[in-house]
Amino acid sequence: MRLATVFDGDWLRAVYVRDGRFLPMDPSGPGSLRSIAGSTWGVERARPWVDAQPPAAWRPLEGVRFGPSVRDPRAIYAIGRNYRAAGEPDDGRLQRPLVYGKLPASVAGHGATLDWDRTLTTNVDAEVELGVVIGKPATAVNPEEALDHVFGYTIVNDVSSRDPWLDGDQWLLGKSMNGFCPVGPWIVTADELDTGSLRLGCTINGTAIQDGTTAALRFGVAEIVAFLSRHVTLLPGDLIATGTPARLATPPGPERHLQPGDVVTAWIEGIGELTTTVA
Repeated sequence: MRLATVFDGDWLRAVYVRDGRFLPMDPSGPGSLRSIAGSTWGVERARPWVDAQPPAAWRPLEGVRFGPSVRDPRAIYAIGRNYRAAGEPDDGRLQRPLVYGKLPASVAGHGATLDWDRTLTTNVDAEVELGVVIGKPATAVNPEEALDHVFGYTIVNDVSSRDPWLDGDQWLLGKSMNGFCPVGPWIVTADELDTGSLRLGCTINGTAIQDGTTAALRFGVAEIVAFLSRHVTLLPGDLIATGTPARLATPPGPERHLQPGDVVTAWIEGIGELTTTVA
């Protein structure tokens, strides 16, 4: 099942997505993606209702304005240095995940325009990441049971400043400006996606700047969820960005930062494409 947030006039509405169309969420069920993610009966109850809706109830996605697939995360956790380089042995792995954060106010939707104060930073990059959406609360779970607490997966573009005063010692600020966390275009529920070996990448104006696979993760989804849950309680709707592959050395190269007019597309096999335009 795929779930998204779209604008209905000035209001955000949680919807189901299928075959290029969307269906507004059952008004008698959970009222938001966070509430359905945290409900033990949410998806099971929703499936028969969704399947029973007539074709006329589904609306075309074309022209729809998306909100963030997780529009109001309580917390955003991000994992650094989590992809092995080509040929790097497993015994070169970190001892534990490197965790930092992004502020929830930084989220944006598929198709959003990214703009920021250039007097604060000009060297800004896009980074594709597999996003994990927590379902059941998780406290001190072990890796074997960690995936039971995952509701689904989405795409995160971890937009980040590379200026030394931000990237060097102010990661939270350099990764949390308005719009610096596009999330979407939707959530794919965990029962429909195996994240063990998914291709993922990012393009600027159609040219690849990243191309990798989740098989190169130093710490997989279960390890990350278990590690975080030993330190904090993960709650429904919490978002985890699991890390990003290295930039490609081919043109435009790692030193090419985002510029006005750029169209950035982060993509993950089995989920889709998340597009952002730079103002």
